[in-house]
Amino acid sequence: MRGKAGLVLGLAAGYVLGTRAGRQRYEQIKEQAEKVWNLDPVQKQVAKVQDFGKSALLAVPSALWSGAVKVSKAATTKGTPGQRLDAAIHAGDQAKDDIEDAADASAEAAEKAVKDLTAGARSAASRSASSASKPATGSASGK
Repeated sequence: MRGKAGLVLGLAAGYVLGTRAGRQRYEQIKEQAEKVWNLDPVQKQVAKVQDFGKSALLAVPSALWSGAVKVSKAATTKGTPGQRLDAAIHAGDQAKDDIEDAADASAEAAEKAVKDLTAGARSAASRSASSASKPATGSASGK
């Protein structure tokens, strides 16, 4: 029940603060957000994340596929059933290691891409905010 009450209070506070700021302030915030989003450093980081997503998307499935191929080849080699089983188990262990390596590499690349994206967005936002605050300060002091 406390969670629902908190949610209702939060929504009410957001509504009140939002209506006090008004549509004009909303449009200003929206404009600034669009300016930051369209800055070259931010778009470069977005492109990096998109490229990462494409490559990471393929890394793990290809490791899975090659592991399955290795296991099936090992299971169908010549030898006694015990030898084939041992070969398949060994190939499965190697495939597991390859899949873990691919997943770890993908996770590390994702973390790096997110850090780069947030760092680029923060620096672009701070530059945009500092340039946006200068005219606003001048117009406010003129009143």
